[in-house]
Amino acid sequence: MSSGVNVFTRFLRTVLGALLGIAGSLALLAIADPNYGKLLLLAQTRYGTKAEQTVKSWQEMMRAAESMSEVDKVKRVNEFFNRVIQFGEDQAIWGENDYWATPLELMGRGIGDCEDFAIAKYFALRSLNVPNERLRITYVKARIGGPRSDVMQAHMILGYYEDPAGDPVILDNLITEVRPATRRGDLMPIFSFNSEGLWTGAGPAEKKDTSSSTARLSRWRDLIARMQAEGYE
Repeated sequence: MSSGVNVFTRFLRTVLGALLGIAGSLALLAIADPNYGKLLLLAQTRYGTKAEQTVKSWQEMMRAAESMSEVDKVKRVNEFFNRVIQFGEDQAIWGENDYWATPLELMGRGIGDCEDFAIAKYFALRSLNVPNERLRITYVKARIGGPRSDVMQAHMILGYYEDPAGDPVILDNLITEVRPATRRGDLMPIFSFNSEGLWTGAGPAEKKDTSSSTARLSRWRDLIARMQAEGYE
């Protein structure tokens, strides 16, 4: 995402305006299981040989991770996407200011922005049977330029809560190492969500907004529909 306080403020108003106060079912967010054969075929036909190989590597990683501990699954998924995917801006990749790519689109292009990384990691871990209550896609303000900088950038990460009531570790495309939130003083959480609801604030005292939902957020619904068409169930 673009840096700058004004850009962040406009972005935050847009997203919060779409999320807060929206009620309804979250059933559309429950998909997790990929049809590997269909995804592999689509990768080859849509994007070519390089994308096909990336999806094969992803499948191999997922199968190897099935027998790992939950913490090791988190580390493995984070490392995979940070290693094989380049960072880029939506405008340059998709010709849009804010496009949420499916995991297949991300691997097909081999490039994505912070939302794309967080979304791909979320669904990979759900497919590996990491409980939903331990995962939250989180919007943050990220301090750019060191601890004394006042430059803030809108950013998205994935939080993993080994203890759902405790502090998370952070899966971030900017840093390959999975670090506890207590070691990420450069990040200020704004809100987070998963298929169970929306939270505002940060830490164990976060308040779950059970009257709000991301199910009718247009970009998220469009993402889910495209994933289902690609082979997620």
